[in-house]
Amino acid sequence: MPEFQSVRGFHDIYGEELKKFRYLSNLIREKLRLYNFEEIVLPVVEYVEVFQRSIGEATDIVQKEMFTFQDRKDRWLALRPEGTAGAVRAYVQNRLYALKPYVKLFYEGPMFRYERPQAGRYRQFHQLGAEVFGSLEPVVDAELIGLVYEILSELGVKVVIEINSIGCKVCRPAYRDALSAYLAGVEEHLCEVCLDRKDRNPLRVLDCKVPTCKSAVKDAPKMVNFLCEECREHYSKLKEYLNAMSIPYRENPNLVRGLDYYTKTVFEAVSEELDITVIAGGRYDYLVEEMGGPPTPAIGFAVGLERLSMLVKSLPPEDPLYLVIPFGDVLPYALQVAKALRAEGKRVEVSYKKGGLKKQLELANKIRADYAVIVGEEEMAGGFYTLKDLNSGIQTRVEFSPAF
Repeated sequence: MPEFQSVRGFHDIYGEELKKFRYLSNLIREKLRLYNFEEIVLPVVEYVEVFQRSIGEATDIVQKEMFTFQDRKDRWLALRPEGTAGAVRAYVQNRLYALKPYVKLFYEGPMFRYERPQAGRYRQFHQLGAEVFGSLEPVVDAELIGLVYEILSELGVKVVIEINSIGCKVCRPAYRDALSAYLAGVEEHLCEVCLDRKDRNPLRVLDCKVPTCKSAVKDAPKMVNFLCEECREHYSKLKEYLNAMSIPYRENPNLVRGLDYYTKTVFEAVSEELDITVIAGGRYDYLVEEMGGPPTPAIGFAVGLERLSMLVKSLPPEDPLYLVIPFGDVLPYALQVAKALRAEGKRVEVSYKKGGLKKQLELANKIRADYAVIVGEEEMAGGFYTLKDLNSGIQTRVEFSPAF
């Protein structure tokens, strides 16, 4: 047992897992570029009030899961548990609303929640999120959901896109009253957490995964039956546009999401194989104004990279690896060979190991090299190097003129 270990719920990312992370990040970033999103780098630390105001004081995240601490001036700070609140704070503080009619941003980085660590969910986890500020049009919702579907399709990840509308300030109060009345009649079947939720945040009861709670809310009132005319039209148009783009989806009337700021459209990409959500998002049309900005409708989503990487079965093959092996007093020449190969875009490692050809080829096998680039005194004197294909065993003499 080593003397020092990582903190529980915080883990090192390296090797194949890191390769997956980089591949996923690069693929999603390229998709976002095609949709004309711009990157923003957000602080890891915010004032606690940023999350209390946006996420909601009655949510599990704010009440139980935030890492909070005081600075030297006794101000309460928090490690960010999600990205949207910080993005909204940045949008308002930097007056980004004055730049364009609507603004499309994305961000990437670690988030922190004090939860029980489990497969694909750590106390430090990584998200890549995207936000669109400034448009109330349902075509924005449809495009974002279409973007999510494109990402997952290109990765070969099988998911179900679930959608719902949770209304707005006009129609949600009546639904909340109807739901609360219903939950009061089935409270003996609710888990301890949902008994607390039913008064503070009754919509969250619909999202509970405990079997008794799922059964208890099966006949609960549905928000879609309480939508005002504006919300009903918005939801109808969203489905029309998704159908026009041939984006498969499933309506889930119990889909609510866990944060208080959501309005109208909410959606999730759910893996039925592992029964986990890998991408989720929705509208938050009042949050910018509530955080001190002008009235600004908005919508976004976030990808959990740890969870998504669990569903990616394979990665594209890496570029071939060339191992440059110097024999004798030829290291300057060998370094010139390595430099030239890298200038051609090849992936190159110079052997730091001393020994004969057998030991060098053992090293090549351990680092999974595809080619051995043999550089000895004969090669240096003749102005060439020997290229050995380690899969076929074929050796080729390659002419080389050093730049010194």
